[in-house]
Amino acid sequence: MKQEELFEQARVFIETCYAELEKSEADKNNRLKEIHQQIMSLGHYDHTLEELEHGARMAWRNSNKCIGRLFWQSLNVFDKREASTVEEVRDALFHHIEYATNDGKIRPTITVFKPKMQAKEPVRIWNHQLIRYAGYETEYGVIGDPDSVAFTKVCQKLGWEGEKTHFDVLPLVLQVNEKLPRCFEIPKYLVKEVAITHPELAEFEDLRLKWYAVPMISDMKLEIGGIEYVAAPFNGWYMGTEIGARNLADTYRYNQLPKIASMMGLNMDYNATLWKDKALVELNLAVLSSFKREGVSIIDHHTAAQQFHLFEEREQKNGREVTGNWTWLIPPVSPTTTHIFHKPYKNKVLSPNYFYQDAAY
Repeated sequence: MKQEELFEQARVFIETCYAELEKSEADKNNRLKEIHQQIMSLGHYDHTLEELEHGARMAWRNSNKCIGRLFWQSLNVFDKREASTVEEVRDALFHHIEYATNDGKIRPTITVFKPKMQAKEPVRIWNHQLIRYAGYETEYGVIGDPDSVAFTKVCQKLGWEGEKTHFDVLPLVLQVNEKLPRCFEIPKYLVKEVAITHPELAEFEDLRLKWYAVPMISDMKLEIGGIEYVAAPFNGWYMGTEIGARNLADTYRYNQLPKIASMMGLNMDYNATLWKDKALVELNLAVLSSFKREGVSIIDHHTAAQQFHLFEEREQKNGREVTGNWTWLIPPVSPTTTHIFHKPYKNKVLSPNYFYQDAAY
């Protein structure tokens, strides 16, 4: 990126950020002079802690696919830009997992490592999520999560061997200073999981389903004012449908609906019996009740939609347009029961934001 282009992106961010933080015009102008000098002499600039914190929160607020943006100001930001060894990065991620999990009372958290500089990536996390289940190809089909098959093979090439169950937690794969990646097992005491049972259907226990408590996305980059943090894992808490209507239900994931329908004695001969719908509702009920039973933060899609409506109202009061990706905002169960289904959104990408990036492997 050219110096002039970087400064322009920095300027736009600083003007918005400092206005929202109610900084003085003098503070803003002095800061822009500092940034300009840094960019002209070094080709980049460093965010202050305050800028990093607010920028990360703004990025959540601007995330078009996220229905949970009401709580953007509550994001806990850990500045780990000083981490320079793979062990320091590993320990910071262990801390993130422990802090965010909080024994089930989940805290929205992001840990930010050194940004990309001069096309070099000081830190890169290869995992899609900090905690995720492995997937093993066998002659009888996939054991575990089919979506993890490729990454599981990467881990195995690096020397990791799982127990080959349906719910093996993958190791962290970390790359520092573009050296060879290294594998680190996540200590079991850090991984909180929830056994999925049903409040009325005891047969659910026979499925032996479970899921991890916290979704910690770790392969997206955080962009603030032209600076790209390619290692910045973040989390909120689950909306129940993410697990009950996608992870455990999708045919290309754990594909549990046929088993549940059979267990319930539903007629699966015709689509018109709506056996998939009936099984899907009960699976989602099981997920929500199981998380609540274990005291783990989770939200149902109806409440999430109501919270998003409140977010829209607050943003309007603050003179900000709410952008959104409609296909992601509508829940995968009963979307027409939410106001989101009946409302158009501009899928305009704002900055700061979180962006997909090519896999490191």
